[in-house]
Amino acid sequence: MALFTDGFPASMDDLTAQDSQLLTVASVEGIDVTRKLALAQEQLGMELHEALNRLVSAGPFVQMGARQKLDRVVVTSPLRLWHACRTLELVYADAYNSQLNDRYAAKRDQFQKMAAAAYEKLIGEGIGISLTPIPKATSLILTPAGGRLPDGVYYATASWVNEAGQEGSCAEMASIATASSTYSAQLGTVPQGAVGWNLFAGVDPSAMTLQNAAPIAPGQAWVQPNPLSTTGRRPGDGQEPSYLQPAPRMIQRG
Repeated sequence: MALFTDGFPASMDDLTAQDSQLLTVASVEGIDVTRKLALAQEQLGMELHEALNRLVSAGPFVQMGARQKLDRVVVTSPLRLWHACRTLELVYADAYNSQLNDRYAAKRDQFQKMAAAAYEKLIGEGIGISLTPIPKATSLILTPAGGRLPDGVYYATASWVNEAGQEGSCAEMASIATASSTYSAQLGTVPQGAVGWNLFAGVDPSAMTLQNAAPIAPGQAWVQPNPLSTTGRRPGDGQEPSYLQPAPRMIQRG
């Protein structure tokens, strides 16, 4: 599972799974869905921060700022659904305000109710919290290196690993074409809490597997040996929460 601060909790696929007409409506009405995803995440972030501030037994959250608290929130299924429905609510609110179309108003109200229900489920189950958060990896860079892999296109991704052996979410996939060479992989800035990183690669972007036997040291490049390993595990989905934190209910906006 991703951290709340890794990116949008819900994806465009999550939105269209809830509303198959979304892309058509957005195109016709000139609505920037990506901007609505960002606005919805901003709203959820403020509400999550407030919920964590209201904890009777605040524990480690007492001395943390807003960003530090949200850095520890893990995206569970109810949180993802909450974000998706809040985004759709904003889309249809915008569409209604533009056209005063009752169909859009009905959709807005439908997703407002679904967002409220998802929030109640999140609060009922508890907010996912990581005690040792490790953020999503970024800036995976592949460059040619001395060696010899079969000529072709190779795909790779990578994840940071913390001292507990937990992996964060994987970087966006990178690719490189080799010609009488292999490739070197390097991750960017080392985040706090990272003690190493893992590389996943393959000739098929849907079948990348772990290449290193032990985590690669931060700042160290990985030079791909030949042959490419095909027996390692697949990339993970990020961290599981350390625990689910009960939170007091708030009056939902809208």
